[in-house]
Amino acid sequence: MAISRRHALRASLVGGAGAALAAAVPSSALADSGAPFEGGAADALRLLKEGNRRWRRFASVHPHEGRRRRIEVAQGQSPFALVLGCADSRVAPELVFDRGLGDLFTVRSAGEVLDSSVLGSIVYAVEHLAVPLIVVQGHSSCGAVGAAVEAHRTGELPHGHVGYLVEQILEVVDSTPDDGGDFVDACVRANARHVAGLLRADPELAPFVESGRLDIVAARYDLEGYGVDWL
Repeated sequence: MAISRRHALRASLVGGAGAALAAAVPSSALADSGAPFEGGAADALRLLKEGNRRWRRFASVHPHEGRRRRIEVAQGQSPFALVLGCADSRVAPELVFDRGLGDLFTVRSAGEVLDSSVLGSIVYAVEHLAVPLIVVQGHSSCGAVGAAVEAHRTGELPHGHVGYLVEQILEVVDSTPDDGGDFVDACVRANARHVAGLLRADPELAPFVESGRLDIVAARYDLEGYGVDWL
């Protein structure tokens, strides 16, 4: 039976090829456990970029999954970043950024739509867990944004709860110029920037941003190229 890519990588870490890979990856990414994160937003963003680089190259190391890490996070958590991402099954932040248990505080809703539950979760992570960085991550071929584009063109909203999601994104779609290119993708990017702006202006989050304790950035994940564009 063929060994999966993930298991093959772990097996290779025992040998010379694994040693070379380990030497190329920061110890902070490979460590099974460690002290709470004490860096700032720039350090957190660097770790995310390093992880996505490994993911793009099919060289994920799947850090912080071992026994010691599981015991450690059972006692508490100190995530170094919060990712507000789409609920889409193809864009799990821990995979896209090659991170493990306790590394990321993730909040997911279709189209990164904000409501009281989403905002409460974000504020909790900032106030009580002191995350220094929030990433609002849209992605290519987003169904929620695509539905908002369809509503924009037809003038018809879906019914029920899905209609609520579409309505929240529709304002962004209506204000995004359609220059004849990939309009859905232009709206994906605009929506991520818009949500990041809403978070920066939120009365409970703005003081953290203004004091320099928190940075909020927008991003877009590409389903075909596996990379994250920072907007």
